[in-house]
Amino acid sequence: MANTALQADPSHDDAGHHDDHEHHENLAHHFDTYEQQFDAGKLGIWVFLVTEVLFFGGLFCAYALYRNLRPDVFAGSSEFLNTKLGAINTGVLLFSSLTMAWGVRCAQLRQHKMLAGMLAATLSCAAIFLGVKAIEYSHKWSMGLLPAGLYTYDPANPHPAGGPNYLLWICAPFAIGLLFVVGWLIIAKIKKDEFKVRVLMPLTVVFACFFVGVQLGTILESGGEGEHAAGDDHHVVAGADGHAEHGDDHAEGRADEHLEDLDQPNNLAIEKADLAGLEVLAQDQSNPGARDTLEALKRQEAVASGSVLQGDQRPVESPTEKRVTATPKQAGVFFSIYYCMTGVHAIHILAGMGVMIWLLVRATRAEFNENYFGPIDYVGLYWHLVDLIWIYLFPLLYLIGK
Repeated sequence: MANTALQADPSHDDAGHHDDHEHHENLAHHFDTYEQQFDAGKLGIWVFLVTEVLFFGGLFCAYALYRNLRPDVFAGSSEFLNTKLGAINTGVLLFSSLTMAWGVRCAQLRQHKMLAGMLAATLSCAAIFLGVKAIEYSHKWSMGLLPAGLYTYDPANPHPAGGPNYLLWICAPFAIGLLFVVGWLIIAKIKKDEFKVRVLMPLTVVFACFFVGVQLGTILESGGEGEHAAGDDHHVVAGADGHAEHGDDHAEGRADEHLEDLDQPNNLAIEKADLAGLEVLAQDQSNPGARDTLEALKRQEAVASGSVLQGDQRPVESPTEKRVTATPKQAGVFFSIYYCMTGVHAIHILAGMGVMIWLLVRATRAEFNENYFGPIDYVGLYWHLVDLIWIYLFPLLYLIGK
């Protein structure tokens, strides 16, 4: 049944050889039918995606391990992440999955112009995502929120002046790319090369969308700063030395109250007056409840001060005495994981954009049809996985301390 189309095709005759070459120009020589070629490609992309899941699975395991060891550090450090920017990027990627799936359908229906438009829309969403991410990265780098070993954040000087302009360096490649594409487009129009014009016009929009993302991220960041400047809502975030800093412009959301308690163990101290009253009540042999309450409060006070009671009820040093929750070494671990996971994800975004540009060129040539649409479908599966990974990254990194 798989070979029926080829057996019925007169292509094996000398007279029909040329027509067969045109009809099966996208069928590789080692496949008998388009269906066989599509199934083989589908199996290959799924094997590749399994390796991607295993790769990111290792990163998620590292995240789970370190977060389990120091949940307070992760909750406090996540306050430096802008939840609004992460939410915007989540919505942008979800919409890009829609346009990519729509593009697969357009390829099957021979809607070549619509297919090119859907690919351009997906590329534009990816560019907006990277533009917003550029704002996030540049702000954190300027504050010294770097991986372990490079972490230099100082709560006394959260915005040091005179540092390098990281945003300029991040935007430079996209600015050069935009100028190159625009220049090429002008030359193509002068030469009246319609094919290049149809390819370069959507690419110009794609590169411009990166700067749309940069502007969008800047507006959201500056909006948060304006609220703080007005004094309406001062946030508390964990600083590099474990103390809280008030009114940090780049800290999004309110730090958990338990972080302040960790930095100020005296908040759990028992009032002497209360203890004195309980001691009087505990002397009454008919009041065992007061004795139990007094013992429990003393244990709580001992734990809060970094000691525990054992055996003869004498305090001994706790192995976790005076643990600081956000030292440069410990906070640097969080940002090491943050940059590793989001950075690798951004690299996958760039790789997907490169492949989709290649598909855009082929779609402009009207190469895809109901028999041959495999490349669009394979890249679509890859793009859905990239989106799915971000759906997990967003709550794990941005929302854990909210």
